[in-house]
Amino acid sequence: MQLSRWQAQGNVYLVAEEALTPDRVRANAGDSDGILEVSAHGDDWLEITIWNPDGSTAEMSGNGTRIAARWLAEQTGSQTVTVRVGPRVVTARMLDGGLVEQDMGPVVVSEPATVEGITFTPVDVGNPHAVVNGDPDDLLRIGPLLETHPFFPNRTNVQVARRQDSGTIVARVWERGVGETGASGTSAVAVAAAFGQRPVRIVFPGGPLDVRFESGWALLTGPAVRDED
Repeated sequence: MQLSRWQAQGNVYLVAEEALTPDRVRANAGDSDGILEVSAHGDDWLEITIWNPDGSTAEMSGNGTRIAARWLAEQTGSQTVTVRVGPRVVTARMLDGGLVEQDMGPVVVSEPATVEGITFTPVDVGNPHAVVNGDPDDLLRIGPLLETHPFFPNRTNVQVARRQDSGTIVARVWERGVGETGASGTSAVAVAAAFGQRPVRIVFPGGPLDVRFESGWALLTGPAVRDED
């Protein structure tokens, strides 16, 4: 299988231009956070399926769609790329310094809930998230517990975050079907939305991502580069 390897703030995805199955994904994902299957593309658009290493699929990935957009832009030179993941469409604009700004679409923040003594804010960014305001070092306890809790019949992504100052939030993320990852684009959006929908930098172990909102829609900015490792 012909695969190219990309990373976005510590989130590593492989890009494949051929049809995949759960078995093929599990056999080829290796140490990556998943595989982006490109099913169709033109000069400035592409359609992808986002596969987790365990062979399941994800409805959305901010870092994954950013990588897919950069992958196509390097081939065609397009400065704006539209990425379709199922019913969701992300528009990505190439910026200076290897950065990409993505229009991630609408975000839905629900009322806080509590399970197993853990209070969290459910957020929908095209995929499900549970944002916990707490000590990020608690992620390895909280993440697996919430991901598979019956409250989330289709499982959920989990973030444990704390505000560092008015413009910065420190967070760690537990991705559904993956485990802890260095960073996550949709998680950055979910955290920013749960903490008040103001412009903010989300600092993950893998690096920072910037989020701002326009009329309830989220815009996410971060890098995406070919991984040489």
